Amino acid sequence: MIYWLIKAFLKPLMRLIYKIEVHGLENVPKDGPAIIAANHLSFLDSFFIPLVIKRRKMTYLAKADYFKSWKTAWFFRGVGQIPCEREGGKKSQQSLDIALEVLGENKLLGIYPEGTRSPDGKLHRGRTGVARLALQAGVPVVPAGLIGTDLVQSKDRKFPRLTGRIRVQVSFGAPLDFTRHAGQEKDRFALRSVTDEIVYEIMQLSGQEYVDEYASKKSTLPMPESVRIVDDIDLSDEVLAG
Repeated sequence: MIYWLIKAFLKPLMRLIYKIEVHGLENVPKDGPAIIAANHLSFLDSFFIPLVIKRRKMTYLAKADYFKSWKTAWFFRGVGQIPCEREGGKKSQQSLDIALEVLGENKLLGIYPEGTRSPDGKLHRGRTGVARLALQAGVPVVPAGLIGTDLVQSKDRKFPRLTGRIRVQVSFGAPLDFTRHAGQEKDRFALRSVTDEIVYEIMQLSGQEYVDEYASKKSTLPMPESVRIVDDIDLSDEVLAG
């Protein structure tokens, strides 16, 4: 209930302040589970995407820090965000389980394959957590490209710009079906192939220059030991959400 009340309040307000353009909204499934995988330019990305999706609730895994104070916890819970610890071991397994549970409830799960906000406005190499979830849950991935959100609130700004009616574009691509890789969620080559395909589609939608390196050397959400495999990085540094 709180989610829809907050959305009902923010949607007309943000559309008044910013010039929001939406493309490919028909590609977002009207029902059933799916992963919305987008580029990550701004803290407000997690607001603009749910804002434009009609009649469906978006869920994100967010930093547990946002939930440590009751002053902010009620808001983040209200907008569909679930706290997750950015540590390894059992806490990372819990985050993975939560993500799978969200998809198991036929909901939309939002993920940023880069794992963190872009430090330079470019699109960086995707981490394979999104591929692992897609294959393990057997759900489609809808690529999304955001343009202009960094002008609203860049990484170094504490508050968003409220003047100038900045143009923000949100584009959704056709759902990607990875059933051909069923049962390969521990195959490092399959995970990298799926991740690169997702990131390529995001690049087509966002128009960003691609950089074949991770946005940060140190990740924020390690994958659990029980599902670690060999990759071109140590998957103790894997990321599910930024």
